[in-house]
Amino acid sequence: MKKKIEKQWKQFQKRIKKLYDDFRKNPKKTTLTLINSGLEIVKNNVLFFIFIVTNVFIGILLRYFTIHTVENLLSIKPILADLAIVLFLGGISFSLKEKNRFPYLLVVSIILTIICIFNSVYFTFYTSFISVSLIVTARYAVEVGDSITNLLKVQDFFYIISPILLTASYFYLKKKNRMTFADKEKRSVSKMITTFIGAGITLVLFLITLTPKDIGRYANQWNREYIVMSFGVYAYQANDIVKSIEPQLTSLFGYDKALKTFTEYYSDRSDEQTWKNQYTGIFEGKNILVIHYESMQNSNIGLTFNGQEVTPNLNRLVKDSIYFSNFYSQVSGGTSSDTEFTFNTSLMPTNSGTVFVSYFNREYVSTPLLLRDKGYYTFSMHGNNGSFWNRNAMHETLGYERFFSKNDYEIDEVIGLGLSDRSFYRQSLEKLKEINEKNQPYYGTLITLTNHTPFDDIDKYGEFDVTLKKNVYNEETGEYEEVVYPYMDGTKMGNYFKSVHYADAALGEFIDNLEKEGILDNTVLIIYGDHDARLPKTDYRRLFNYDPETNSIKNCTSEDPECVVIDSNTYELLRKVPLLIYSKETKEKLHQEVTNVMGMYDVMPTLGNMFGFYNKYQLGHDIFNIQDDNIVVFPNGNWVTNKIYYNSQNESWLPLKETEISADYIKECTDYAGKLLNASNSTIVFDLIKKQRETEESESDYIEEKVIDGIE
Repeated sequence: MKKKIEKQWKQFQKRIKKLYDDFRKNPKKTTLTLINSGLEIVKNNVLFFIFIVTNVFIGILLRYFTIHTVENLLSIKPILADLAIVLFLGGISFSLKEKNRFPYLLVVSIILTIICIFNSVYFTFYTSFISVSLIVTARYAVEVGDSITNLLKVQDFFYIISPILLTASYFYLKKKNRMTFADKEKRSVSKMITTFIGAGITLVLFLITLTPKDIGRYANQWNREYIVMSFGVYAYQANDIVKSIEPQLTSLFGYDKALKTFTEYYSDRSDEQTWKNQYTGIFEGKNILVIHYESMQNSNIGLTFNGQEVTPNLNRLVKDSIYFSNFYSQVSGGTSSDTEFTFNTSLMPTNSGTVFVSYFNREYVSTPLLLRDKGYYTFSMHGNNGSFWNRNAMHETLGYERFFSKNDYEIDEVIGLGLSDRSFYRQSLEKLKEINEKNQPYYGTLITLTNHTPFDDIDKYGEFDVTLKKNVYNEETGEYEEVVYPYMDGTKMGNYFKSVHYADAALGEFIDNLEKEGILDNTVLIIYGDHDARLPKTDYRRLFNYDPETNSIKNCTSEDPECVVIDSNTYELLRKVPLLIYSKETKEKLHQEVTNVMGMYDVMPTLGNMFGFYNKYQLGHDIFNIQDDNIVVFPNGNWVTNKIYYNSQNESWLPLKETEISADYIKECTDYAGKLLNASNSTIVFDLIKKQRETEESESDYIEEKVIDGIE
């Protein structure tokens, strides 16, 4: 076989040399010959070329349908990358017996189609591309997300063009006797070599277009959108497979580099807190109740329909709390579980898999563990299955001594995914009363459930009208009449507001009951939205730019002062969530609105300063210590400060203040984001906190032995 390939390669070189010589002698004739030869090659290899063209085409479609920019149709880099991979995969078919080529091409085509469909559907729900490591958590997405029929769009059926066209062409050619299959054993090594050479040339052309930044981002894979837009979906998925098996092969993949990243990032960290401010220790020793508020967005606060508030109880609470109105969740594919993790550890989600499922057996410095060291009893409560997002295991890792899950509740009222918030709060209150009576300080987290997509249990949410009512003068009667316009009625966002109104009412009742039982006398209540509700941009455009006369969205331009333009950047800013710290102290004198930008990873250091605990490995900052200089980094590499929001996928930004933004400022913040994400990922994947502690303990034991030897 080797000699045959060498012979074919030499013959190929001779043909290339002859072609070059002919072209120099007679360019026109040689060009026509090449065109005719090319057409003949296509005619004799129809299935191969259909395989190549259609699978490159669906890669282009995916980029356009997900990111929605025409530039993605014209970007040459991902097309070259996809073409190189598809050519290589297609070339393998020529090494097979002729009867096996079509089945091979069809199977590979189906696999590539599935990759595109899965990524398209996943992007619809999570605004990111799927990771192979998330397949084990696919059941969670199905259980907590919209039904598959709601997630699938018409565009998702375009991807099946490849296997359909391939199959149809096969049977057409067979019927026309264009495929006789006379020689069932025939292989074509020369065609395989030629195709591989074409794939190699295409790959070289692609590599020439890459920058050092492109290569760095591909290696790190924390910005999936950027990788797909630069490297194509197939190269992204190949790299993702490597990243997904990395946790099982840490000894083979980059441990030394990860340790270096970890050591450099934390080298100047003190083992003790080094700062103080006016909030240092103000709540030390008090109980802590955390409400993980499902899909609660900050935009709900203060919003009204026909004079009726969407969140009257939160609105009331905001006035008596330390309210962080410029607060962002930092979730990736793990959604709610990512928030729980970042809230409790001040680390970021990983660039592959989810921490709760893929890295639950690592060692972390967490709020529950640090509070246990201070004598706190720690627990969590949730009305769903304990196995959901692997919480049974991960809550123990985080340091919760008791996890009250579905088996600890009577499922007497179901709304949406499970136990209603009203019933959950009511039953949790009884458990809290028992815990409170033990007179031991405690840290508890209550994870709500009702206000979760798809928001379709509208008959159970209670009455809340999301229409628009206006008094309009009737010229015929000479009187004003109330006219009702549909506005948000029937939209996903409209249903979401109904769900939010129900969740807010349930929260209000719960807080009133906590007050009546005296539980809040020595307790600090912390409420945060875990992530946004994944609402479509069109619904935001309708919310802000509704034209009641036509029952449609106004045609908006940035020059129109009454128009809110919702592009990809403004959309991201609308996804912020609320954070409130409420207690007797905040109600009496400490209440305020904090407008400095803040992320979920800033909660732990901010609370740590207030309650007297400290985490050396926290990524965030005490917001009252850093204030205006804070930066919130998102898992995809985007970031936001008080000055700008920066989108690393397309390198665009949205100014948030009237101030000059320099290229150096953007580079500095982008470099900071990259280092932070790499440090966090290295810490988690390679279990470096545990290894660092083991090293420190070893060194401590060694010093102790030397001291003892010296004394003896």
